[in-house]
Amino acid sequence: MFIDKSMTKNVISVGPDTPVSEARELLAKHKIRHLPVVDEEMKVIGIITDRDIRTALPSPFLAEDETRRGIERFERLLAKDVMTRNPVTITPFNTLEDAILLMQKMRVGAFPVVDHEGKLKGILSIRDLMRAFINVLGIEEPGCLFCIVVEDKVGQMKRIVDCITEEHISFGSILVARHWEEGKRAVFPYLLTSNAALVKRKLKSAGFELLDPLEWTLDQNPTSDE
Repeated sequence: MFIDKSMTKNVISVGPDTPVSEARELLAKHKIRHLPVVDEEMKVIGIITDRDIRTALPSPFLAEDETRRGIERFERLLAKDVMTRNPVTITPFNTLEDAILLMQKMRVGAFPVVDHEGKLKGILSIRDLMRAFINVLGIEEPGCLFCIVVEDKVGQMKRIVDCITEEHISFGSILVARHWEEGKRAVFPYLLTSNAALVKRKLKSAGFELLDPLEWTLDQNPTSDE
């Protein structure tokens, strides 16, 4: 799935000479945490976060006169004084997978989305990613998540699907993950049913190992779901 289908397109942005106090008001008014900073041509030159603004505010533990001077300094600050310059950006044609890996690597909460000229086209935040994957996984509908351990070989997925569809149960989504044991995979079907016990019995009778999805980890063996 490409970024342009999930990004926020109506982006609130500021210029480099926008007062930080005004940027703070924009963040609060629109309930957002990131403000791209753009030049006259709408090219991204920086980004301001709510953390940047909190850092610029005077400490609440200062004496009264020091607090007053700190507030006066804060009122003089401009966006260019506190922004992160040359932030990491992505294009509308990157994928959601690209964005997730880059967020994990860079440890940021949002990316400005720019065209080939560096002009602002949108912003992609963790909130946007969550909304996209909720839609992809179909988990807005009531259902049950299963974790099934299978051998990493052709035909296993068909066996799982056959077991479930024989009970006339629909899939919300299905994911496959690495397993800590060589030669195995973990399959996570999200099923649109409330009768988890029936499906568990069916899968176990077919010889599948079930684990508790909440205990899933790649680092250690979770408790079996009996």
